[in-house]
Amino acid sequence: MVDARAIHDAVAAWYARNARVLPWRGIADPYAILVSEIMLQQTQVERVVPKYHAFLDAFPTLQALADAQPAGVIRIWAGMGYNGRAVRLHNLAREVVERYSGELPRTADELRKLPGIGPYTAAAVASFAFGEPVAVLDTNIYRVLSRTVHGVDAPSREAIHPLAESLLPQQDSPITPADWHQALMDIGATLCTSRQPRCMLCPLRPRCAAAPYLQSGGDPALAESSVPYAPRQSRFQGSARYFRGRIVDYLREQPDAGVEEHTLEGVISDAETASGAPCPVSLPDLLAALERDGLIRRDSGRVRLP
Repeated sequence: MVDARAIHDAVAAWYARNARVLPWRGIADPYAILVSEIMLQQTQVERVVPKYHAFLDAFPTLQALADAQPAGVIRIWAGMGYNGRAVRLHNLAREVVERYSGELPRTADELRKLPGIGPYTAAAVASFAFGEPVAVLDTNIYRVLSRTVHGVDAPSREAIHPLAESLLPQQDSPITPADWHQALMDIGATLCTSRQPRCMLCPLRPRCAAAPYLQSGGDPALAESSVPYAPRQSRFQGSARYFRGRIVDYLREQPDAGVEEHTLEGVISDAETASGAPCPVSLPDLLAALERDGLIRRDSGRVRLP
């Protein structure tokens, strides 16, 4: 049986001493929290921090982002990768201004109705920005809860979600739901890692079902094998996504009028040399996909940011 109070006490005490200092923590601006959550999707914290500051300097409010041109948003996003996130965030801002008078919805259920918002992001923003007591499950939280309660027999996402909900701190708990989730993320990122768990430093070690196995030299990958939140990413160098990114990066440096489409043949050629692999998709197909995703605009043989 899981002793929720003992787990809350241990995590609260550890978090009070070891919480990571991150610029989106301890703030009251839901928009800034939303920006951080979108940026943290598939991008490491260390890369996000400087871009987070730059993005908010350029677009300090949701209204400012909604009023911006897509090209300006895409340019600021440089260096983050997964450029489609910039377009989705911009579209989301415009919809919130139009449908909600510029105020983000306060619940996970309402946030999920916005474009580009999935279950995790909706729950995270609702929890961190508005204090909604809703379970937040990212890769780190899943790993910590799975190992602590189920040991090396990692269950499915569907099985972990009810557990996460049952462990949500109540009003008499020593930690708020928002801090509980942030603490579990920190434990997963710094101690209960995928490949080199540091069990001796973990506040959950005395109650962790996986700790005896991991401390005896067991393979951490076994305790990670069923985690549905951590799929292996396909090879980036030489992939279609790689060449898409090179095109967008090139257009970021060009005037607003853009360039002749044939100019991009040289961009692809240079990228093929750099990656050591041929582009797996034709240039017209790459451009069609980029235009469909709102990352470029084509007109009379010219290509530019939207």
